[in-house]
Amino acid sequence: MKSLSLAVVGVALALAGCTGTDMPWDGPRAVAALRPTQGNTVTGEITFTQKGSKTLVTGEVRGLAPGREHGFHVHEKGDCSAADGMSAGGHFNPMTTQHGNYAMSPHHSGDMPNIKADANGVARISWEDDELTVKDGPASVVGRAVIVHRDPDDYKSQPAGNSGPRLACGVIAKS
Repeated sequence: MKSLSLAVVGVALALAGCTGTDMPWDGPRAVAALRPTQGNTVTGEITFTQKGSKTLVTGEVRGLAPGREHGFHVHEKGDCSAADGMSAGGHFNPMTTQHGNYAMSPHHSGDMPNIKADANGVARISWEDDELTVKDGPASVVGRAVIVHRDPDDYKSQPAGNSGPRLACGVIAKS
C-alpha cells in the first residue's frame, strides 16, 4: 500500500532536512517540470527518487485554485505537446487494472492522491509509493507525464476519476 504524508508533516520534515525515514533518499531520480496547458497558469516541479522498492514523490505545484483539491496522476505518454495536455494519454496502467483510490486495490499505478492547494494556491506534496519506480522496467515513470487536473479525483468513475480538464503537464525525465 502507498503511504501518504500529510502536507504539514511533509513541510515540517523538509524544513528539518529529512524525509521521515532513517535512510537517505539518494537513489535514481527523475523530475517533471510542470508547464501550464493553454489558458492556465499552473506550474511546478515533481521529483521521483528511488530507494530500494519505494519511490519518494515530492514537489510543489503553484497557480492552483486556493483551498481546492485537484486530481494528480502519472499518465502513460511522455508527451505534453497538445495545448490541452491530452497528448499524455490516459493514466499510467501497466497492470491493466481499474481506476481507483491510490491507497486501495484495485487502482492504476498512475493513480495518485489528490493534492490540496493552500490559501496561496500552492500544493506541497511528499509521500512514498511502492508501485512506481525510477528504475527501468514496466513500472518506471521515466518517459511518462505528470498531469494536474482542475477537479479532485473521485476515485470511482471509470476510467479516470472525473477530475476534469488538465491544468498542467510535465514529462518525467531522469535527472
